Amino acid sequence: MEAEQPRNRTEVFAVHGADPEVLAYAMAKYSRSALSMKESLREISSQRAEQFLNTFYFQYGHRSIADLAHLAFAIERLSLLAAIVLVDEQRWDGQERSTRYQNFRTSGWYLPHFTGDIASETEFKAGIESLFAAYHEVAEGVTESLKSSIAKPEEMKPEAYERTLKARAFDVARYLLPLATNTSLGQIVNARTLETQVSRLLSSPFAEIRELGEKLREAASGSAWNVRAEEMAAVQHEIRKVDVELGERTSEILTRPVHVAPTLVKYAAPNEYEIRTRAELKQAAAELMGSELIDAAPVVDLVEADPSLEVELATTLLYGACHYPYRQIQQRVASLDEVRRNEIIELGIRHRGRHDELLREFSAGQALKFDILMDIGGFRDMHRHRKCTQIMQPFTSLHGFDVPEGLAEAGLEARYTEAMTAAHEVYAKLAAGATPEAAERAQYLLPLGTRNRSLFKMDFAEALYISELRSAPQGHFSYRRVAWEMYKAVEARHPALARYFRVTNVNEPVDLLKR
Repeated sequence: MEAEQPRNRTEVFAVHGADPEVLAYAMAKYSRSALSMKESLREISSQRAEQFLNTFYFQYGHRSIADLAHLAFAIERLSLLAAIVLVDEQRWDGQERSTRYQNFRTSGWYLPHFTGDIASETEFKAGIESLFAAYHEVAEGVTESLKSSIAKPEEMKPEAYERTLKARAFDVARYLLPLATNTSLGQIVNARTLETQVSRLLSSPFAEIRELGEKLREAASGSAWNVRAEEMAAVQHEIRKVDVELGERTSEILTRPVHVAPTLVKYAAPNEYEIRTRAELKQAAAELMGSELIDAAPVVDLVEADPSLEVELATTLLYGACHYPYRQIQQRVASLDEVRRNEIIELGIRHRGRHDELLREFSAGQALKFDILMDIGGFRDMHRHRKCTQIMQPFTSLHGFDVPEGLAEAGLEARYTEAMTAAHEVYAKLAAGATPEAAERAQYLLPLGTRNRSLFKMDFAEALYISELRSAPQGHFSYRRVAWEMYKAVEARHPALARYFRVTNVNEPVDLLKR
């Protein structure tokens, strides 16, 4: 008599309460042991997990193990500039404080160290305060303008009407927020992403960002906050208390000693490969482009296919090291002989260490390359599209600034233009200073309305997704225009594919009360 075939007994259960490193070890054992998850967790201690990770992660280079350990961080009172750099990871999940739903006037701002240069510090502070004053004036003025021109529907509650119009007003006013403005965010990342993130932050030319890298490393190495329910009220009280302060504030990662993932991040250090390479690429870009003027360019430029992969690699490496459009750099690179072009590519790789990942610029070969020139605030929203390969250029005032919708109707366009122009003038003056990191300190003065260039490389599916999502009526008018121009660029190049895009025509009127 044949034995009865056992029934399928698939089990699914949630695992919680285990330290990230212990859980990573337990997950990794699936490929090395017949033990179930429950059995693995019962027999694993923190010490055994550390021994395992030291052997397989660091000695054998099995870095995928770190993908199994996830950590959550609350990072508060960091500047908008630092937040943009912090979240610039292709494997990242998190949420940042919204400029649409919150008033940032009382958020405070980051004050760089001016190392005794009192005159520059005074000018910096005055520039920041001037921008915040203009931000408040524009937010209030646009709100009143919208109220006078858009009647409240009978079926709409007064608080919903007020909230909706304020959000639209903040969409306009945010253009005046300087990059020094404090924000807060939460992130959940795996240990491998955290390790590369910390190393990248420690390699930054910005003092605030290097300090942030140190704090992240310390938090992950045993000083992370274990937020219990009974502590939340006290925590929120402390946050509210410090949020009303302005000026000299640095980012804070909530900390209280508790074991987190010290093994997986203990070797995170400044990345010499990236530091040395970035410096050499900046010099190479300056030598190649010389005193050539920056070409005028559209908001969105869908660049034609590069003559070769080598041209794309060399062009992309130089793109992130200067302020020129991709097309302009591409033309210069294509005119070089093979030896000179390969020398540029060699700059991007010759300092690479044994365990260093290649620079993001080497992610090449995507069919669609969009060179986008848009306001920094709009870029922050587009920055969330992780399936793209994104290359940012340094922040600068060279490209001027955008003027948001709604200012003219509120009679505030002249006030806005005056505030933006003044901020750019102070930026240029401080950036030209002779003290160390003068150029970096000055960038905190640049408002979110400042135009900046970034390269987005993607496949067809991602171009369709971004165009559809970001052109929707409830979106911000800045990235709606960019999404529409992306669609129009694809339509012009590939007309047969345009019918697959379900985009919203941004030239049609929008009901501001519909979100």
